[in-house]
Amino acid sequence: MTPGSLAASGPVLPAVTQQTALFLDFDGTLAEIASQPELVQVPKNLVETLRHLAGRLDGALAIVSGRRLADLDGFLAPLLLPAAAEHGAVQRLSKDRTLHFAKPDLHDMARVALALAAQHAGLHVEIKSAAIALHYRHAPGLETLCLEAMAEAVKRTPGVDLMQGKCVVEIKPAGVSKGTAIQSFMSQPPFAGRVPVFAGDDTTDEAGFTAVQAMGGQGIKVGAGDSLAEHRCASPARLRQWLQSAFEERTGA
Repeated sequence: MTPGSLAASGPVLPAVTQQTALFLDFDGTLAEIASQPELVQVPKNLVETLRHLAGRLDGALAIVSGRRLADLDGFLAPLLLPAAAEHGAVQRLSKDRTLHFAKPDLHDMARVALALAAQHAGLHVEIKSAAIALHYRHAPGLETLCLEAMAEAVKRTPGVDLMQGKCVVEIKPAGVSKGTAIQSFMSQPPFAGRVPVFAGDDTTDEAGFTAVQAMGGQGIKVGAGDSLAEHRCASPARLRQWLQSAFEERTGA
């Protein structure tokens, strides 16, 4: 199967060539979103597909996610890929080189998020090394309350930004994003000199689409919703099919 053969059931996605630098979001892109972040199921054969595709690209494949680095490694074990975690606040280029960017004081924001979760059933708090995420997937009616409370916490905390994703409000260090993370990777081997391709599903991935397309690369929006990405992919299952087809083409299968 070749990438072009996917056209029969949807739009043609960009080809993966020897000159591609491949960047992939995790939740909603490689794996379906779960009811709770820790309940995500890693699809069969995904790790093996990523391992072989990374090898064919001479290591120029990275995960770019809002997840903690340890979470990504746990889901993709035993694979240890280059990764930008926590929206770029933590970047690992190799197993021996991990960079931690500005780490804001999370205490006030954590207090606010945990207090809300204690008062309202259905809220879930993720405390990361440089960010805090307040999930309201099980309480969508609390969206406004969550946004307003976290926005107030941001006003009291210098050096942070508020962003909203799919049923989540997150506070992260100012000045870092999936776009800045991809730019950083693209300045270093094995990514430098290649054509970047980034696949993501959420509003938090728009900075990544903007970055790769400004560098002459291509963005792939997974799922519905407005996006700056040049390409569309219906679902994570469909994206995995594209990755598998790219792997098969590269190996001559």
